[in-house]
Amino acid sequence: MEWESLHRLKENYQDADLKHGVFRNCVFEGCDFARAQLVGAKCIDCKWIKCNLSLVKWEGCRLQGNHFEECKIMGGDFFKCDPMFLALSFKKCLIHMGNFSELKLKGTSFAGSTIRETHFSHANLEQADFSDCDLSGSLFHQTDLSKANFVSAFNFMINPLTNKLKGARFSKMTALALLEGLGVVLE
Repeated sequence: MEWESLHRLKENYQDADLKHGVFRNCVFEGCDFARAQLVGAKCIDCKWIKCNLSLVKWEGCRLQGNHFEECKIMGGDFFKCDPMFLALSFKKCLIHMGNFSELKLKGTSFAGSTIRETHFSHANLEQADFSDCDLSGSLFHQTDLSKANFVSAFNFMINPLTNKLKGARFSKMTALALLEGLGVVLE
């Protein structure tokens, strides 16, 4: 299966077997990919707009230059993607119980997203943009967050002793959350 420069609108790909497919410059808008198999697929320069990507199987999938906007991504195990050429951006997505552990995502934007119960352990997120993100229950451990933008992020817990934060940006109010990781009590 090879698709190039196609615009798919409100199509149902629930449980679809898209293994080893090649998708170049495609736009998927309002499509339902719940539980779809994208194992070994190549998605190059694709846009996913208002799609349901819950429980998609990403094992070995090449996600090169992919943009996700207002998508629902439940249980997204992105750490299983092919790390070569991995380039993603997210805008106003709901990411719940995702896993980006050990990935190199330097400069990745998650702007305006709700990112809950998601793992970023041992990831490189230098210069990542978490502006306007709700990070409830998300885990950052041994993560490089150098020069990352958390200025308007909220509900995060980041331990400054177990993560790299040099040059990371926080608002004065949200910076107080960093003290929780140090066991400091503010009154």
